[in-house]
Amino acid sequence: MEQRVLKTLEYEKIVAMLVEKATSTYGKEKAAELLPFTTIEEVEIAQRGTSEAATVLRLKGSVPLGGIRDIRGAVQRARLNAMLAPLELLDIASTIGAGRRLKQFLLDMCDDHELPLLRAQAERIEGLRELEMEIRRCVDEGGDILDSASIELRQVRQEIRQLEARIREKLDQMTRSSSYQKMLMENIVTIRGDRFVIPVKQEYRHVFGGIVHDQSASGATLFIEPEVIVSMNNKLRELRLREEREVERILYLLTEQVGFAVDALAMNIDALTELDFQFAKAQLAWSMKAISPRLNDRGYLNLRKARHPLIPRDVVVPLNVELGGDYQAIVVTGPNTGGKTVSLKTIGLLSLMAMAGLHVPAEEESEMTVFSSVFADIGDEQSIEQSLSTFSSHMKNIIHIIEAMDEKSLVLFDELGAGTDPTEGAALAMAIIDHVIASGARLVATTHYSELKAYAYDRPEVINASVEFDVETLRPTYRLLVGVPGRSNAFAIAKRLGLPEAIIDVARGSISEEDNQVESMIASLERNRKAAETERQKAEELRREAERLRRELEEERAKFAEEKNKRMERAEDEARIAVQLAKEEAESIIRELREMKAEGVEIKEHRLIDAKKRLNNAVLELEKEKVKKPAKAVRATQIKVGDEVLVTSFGQKGTVLEKVSNDEFLVQIGIMKMKVKREDMHVQNSISQKPQAASYTSVKRRSDNIRMDLDLRGYNVEDGIREIDQFLDDALLAGLHTVSIIHGHGTGALRKGVHEYLRQHRNVKSFRLGGQGEGGVGATIAELK
Repeated sequence: MEQRVLKTLEYEKIVAMLVEKATSTYGKEKAAELLPFTTIEEVEIAQRGTSEAATVLRLKGSVPLGGIRDIRGAVQRARLNAMLAPLELLDIASTIGAGRRLKQFLLDMCDDHELPLLRAQAERIEGLRELEMEIRRCVDEGGDILDSASIELRQVRQEIRQLEARIREKLDQMTRSSSYQKMLMENIVTIRGDRFVIPVKQEYRHVFGGIVHDQSASGATLFIEPEVIVSMNNKLRELRLREEREVERILYLLTEQVGFAVDALAMNIDALTELDFQFAKAQLAWSMKAISPRLNDRGYLNLRKARHPLIPRDVVVPLNVELGGDYQAIVVTGPNTGGKTVSLKTIGLLSLMAMAGLHVPAEEESEMTVFSSVFADIGDEQSIEQSLSTFSSHMKNIIHIIEAMDEKSLVLFDELGAGTDPTEGAALAMAIIDHVIASGARLVATTHYSELKAYAYDRPEVINASVEFDVETLRPTYRLLVGVPGRSNAFAIAKRLGLPEAIIDVARGSISEEDNQVESMIASLERNRKAAETERQKAEELRREAERLRRELEEERAKFAEEKNKRMERAEDEARIAVQLAKEEAESIIRELREMKAEGVEIKEHRLIDAKKRLNNAVLELEKEKVKKPAKAVRATQIKVGDEVLVTSFGQKGTVLEKVSNDEFLVQIGIMKMKVKREDMHVQNSISQKPQAASYTSVKRRSDNIRMDLDLRGYNVEDGIREIDQFLDDALLAGLHTVSIIHGHGTGALRKGVHEYLRQHRNVKSFRLGGQGEGGVGATIAELK
């Protein structure tokens, strides 16, 4: 990619922003060297790396990149076995620790998310924990060798401290002595050249003997090492030399250990460089609210609401542009300062960014292509030194582009053909566009020439575009309108600014009828486009609303299905438990009846067997179908007066009394009479069917003739209870669920006795006084278990 093009499209400013996002020196250097790739494979890998890093930032917010130092020089010196300084060793330890923390962080992320590129780089980082711990054991944060680095060093430093204390004590005695104080300039102990001295007045130098190490600027003060401590200072000097040799020995040992790990450290540096670079790209994408575009190598570009990354988001106007599909070139017309050049630069810069692996500030579903090269002729490049006019400068650049481009190039021309005679410039512009199209390259060009509007209209490979201009405010809106050619708006602007209408009419009359028709056509196109855009926005809002409602409906359906399944499971469990309890209760009743029979009470055995059989059949049918269905039901079309029917909505049997209409019958259920629809009934026993002979010989009461009510009017309490006992037994064996006991009003004694008996009866679930149509307080409705 040509450096001049990168500068023209301001790609260097994007790189500078990327450098600021990097944390380490390595990452900054790699970011500064970033150039666009020219193969789709390279671009896809670069984009995936940015996307993976962006995923980590989105989920975690930050990445532990602190502590990475530039240790390349130290590693190289260790490779040559040159002794490393303590601070260099500290930088190595810090970088090792930073790499290990980053590796653990990324591997933990990779366990939960698919991040293959980041995982590969993280796995390259060697832990080197032992080397880091050894360096930190020997060197403190300030770069000093610790006493714990070796036993010898600890002993030497202990001796040094003890000897220094003795020297200070000796000198302190001298400075505190009254006989010496008048000879001293100050009562202090200081150091000159690593040796302890005291400040002595010039005239008393012979009193102390020893060695003069320094004097004041005036010469009045001499810094003397008294003779009594010379030997002690000599000893101190020897100890410090021993300390220096031991420190060097420790540093050489640490350097040797670093030398053993130089290859691992070099690999760590490469991995950390790549990771820091990827996260710098992700940080830049986050700051720009950028996305990863879809990629192709077919020369097709589709930007949706793309923004120039160097213009503030609250100012920039997004553009929508498609190139390389139905048309190969775009010709943008319109007034100056309307945003044509910004649109041109946005297309070029975003293409370079995408090819460099950077995310682009646009909406999702935007698609970019990988060009072999990008060429741009933008701006005034007039050169005084080279004696080139504006036209000559542009033409020289255009000639270079024509010679260098190929079928996979993107070519950007700003004000093509400008700077010369309009007629010749327009003709030249059309010829240049034809040549670029013939080469197969993609082209976006801006121009003032109205001739190019008709040119673009006549070429299927070319489409007109313009930048919108608001005549009311006399300001450009900077919106790129693809498919609508631009117009000058000169008359509208002049009228808005106050030029007399008569002058404008004269000027308008000087323009050919054909040109006026073209301007009118363009104005009509623009009005239609605005109307279509408004309708499209409304349709998009409706689509989004429909999509939202569809999602909500699907969620509600899922919740409903889940709740339905839960309720069905719960109902099945409750039904199973109820049936089991009923079966156990029935078996208990049967046992009691048999015990009563054993005690002499007359109960027929067939009744016990028949009751047991009915209970077992009921259990099996309930478990199989959940809802009991009538067996061998006759079709509803065969219902006749006198038939015994099952009213399905009530789950009760009744007798057909009268045919009200073809679809409705009067049915008596117990003491109640009601109208029932034909489809709500199933015939249980038709009068046209002959009953089969009973299979038993001794029967007290036929279940076919059992009634659902018992009339006790005229009975006393004792006789009535005996009748109720027999009636309830027959009702249970007949499978009735609800019965009515008529006791009349009277004094209420019979009603009270009936209620007391029902309350204690084991097979009565509940009872109540009759309602309207059921006999009122003169009857009691009992529900059987």
